[in-house]
Amino acid sequence: MKNEHPISVTKLIIYTIMPLQRPITGFFLFFAGIAIGITLRSHLKDFSFTYSLDPQLSLPNPLPLTSLWSPTQETTTDSGNMGTVKINNFMGQDHKEDDDQDLINRVLKMDPPVIRGSTPAGKVAFLFLTKGSLPMAPLWEKFFEKHKGNFSVYVHTNPLYNWTLPKDSVFYGSIIPSKLVEWGKFNMIEAEKRLLANALLEPTNQRFVLLSESCIPLFNFQTIYSYLMGSAQNFVEAFNQPGPSGIGRYKRSFKPLVFPAQWLKGSQWFTINRDLATTIVSDSEYFPRFRNICGSATCHADEHYLPTFVNLRFAHKNSNRSLTWVDWSGGGMHPRSFFRTHVTVEFLKGLRNVRSCEYDEEKRAVCFLFARKFLPNSLVRLMKFAPKMMRF
Repeated sequence: MKNEHPISVTKLIIYTIMPLQRPITGFFLFFAGIAIGITLRSHLKDFSFTYSLDPQLSLPNPLPLTSLWSPTQETTTDSGNMGTVKINNFMGQDHKEDDDQDLINRVLKMDPPVIRGSTPAGKVAFLFLTKGSLPMAPLWEKFFEKHKGNFSVYVHTNPLYNWTLPKDSVFYGSIIPSKLVEWGKFNMIEAEKRLLANALLEPTNQRFVLLSESCIPLFNFQTIYSYLMGSAQNFVEAFNQPGPSGIGRYKRSFKPLVFPAQWLKGSQWFTINRDLATTIVSDSEYFPRFRNICGSATCHADEHYLPTFVNLRFAHKNSNRSLTWVDWSGGGMHPRSFFRTHVTVEFLKGLRNVRSCEYDEEKRAVCFLFARKFLPNSLVRLMKFAPKMMRF
């Protein structure tokens, strides 16, 4: 792509030699000007090309995601804004492994939450595991609107990412102390555990939903809240898969803790209750073994640790399915992505009625509450169709 305002090398030369009085100095700066001009032109071309690839440029009036609020600013939980959980001044500080253990110790020292009444009550914690920004934030803002007190939001992002949000945003103050996460690496499991631990510090959080930056809701908040709170099951996908992308990832060094027949695979996008969340965070048996083995080998622990662990410890309380729809029909290592042109009313309706499934031993038409992977340029149409169709 050409620069809209390329720097003229000729102008640089003219501006360089105009004030010169002495021939020798002018001769030297003449060639220096040529060198500077060529260098600047080359760098600006590279900058223009890189900048044009930013998917957020196509978004009309996105939330401001450009610079970070001051690391010394203290944000606290606002009792008048229960939907936002604010973390106190961590940005700009090194987040060490000891910090994770301290966080886990704080969770384990907590008193069990007291649930009053005949039915479970509390908040749903939405855990966003992102690479950087949240392109779908405007859609989620609309989804959360008017439901403060029934949800909490936590975001784990690249620790180098700068993010500024208005104070009235549900995402303001929701970023937790984060570390670098790499696709297919064990540090993704560590990030999930970090999100859960932060969310468990709030005793009213009773359900925990892991989402990515490309996830969208398929129903309004009331429907999703009732679906999650009304079920006694966890939603962690777990199944046996032969071949190199399943049992082929198993390592013999897992024995005798995990045998080949117990090695399961599933989507990392889970929905779990507080009991299971606490068990995952406090796991000191399977987690270290997976970290030691998969930290130096290609195990893809994000697809195997939780399915295997949950099946061994919570099989009777797990539905063995995920509530997040994704399209793997194209094959390969990554699911299909959806652009602006894919988003239609018919397409969204289809996602809401993909198939029937069991919900607490009953057949239900609603199987998925969320869907992915939607690219940033699909936001315009999602904002146009989703609120009307989903009634939020």
